[in-house]
Amino acid sequence: MRQYASETASATERRISVHEPVLEGTSVGIEGHRFALGPGRQSIGRRGDNEIVIDDLSVSGNHAWITNQNGHCVIVNTLSTNGTFVNDQRIHEVALCHGDHIRLGQAEFVFLTREHGQPEPASRRRIVAAVLLAAVAVLAALAALAWWLRGSP
Repeated sequence: MRQYASETASATERRISVHEPVLEGTSVGIEGHRFALGPGRQSIGRRGDNEIVIDDLSVSGNHAWITNQNGHCVIVNTLSTNGTFVNDQRIHEVALCHGDHIRLGQAEFVFLTREHGQPEPASRRRIVAAVLLAAVAVLAALAALAWWLRGSP
């Protein structure tokens, strides 16, 4: 199923999730338009045979690919004329994170895995808290070991 930048009605109502992230247009002409990134590889470019078609002369015919495997997305530049940039860095291939800014030619997007203003998923916060707690416990154990070793004859 192809998504065109001019078809904004249903695309802007799509729900965002980690497993079906979106590219949301931020530049003139595509601002607010959401391109859903389903499973597998989607090609992005100006030609009509891409899964995501961007009608912008600065975007190459076949500009980039985004691969979505189990909610992990990677963008790959496909030798485009004007390059692919993620967070203002020219890239060949990079894994995407929530909030990354993507530029294909002059067309700009933000990569979203949750709605604007939503906090990180609770499970991720719990994992981060558990890792930090484990790190503190390891440091405390190392400090106790160092104190014990200094006190030994």
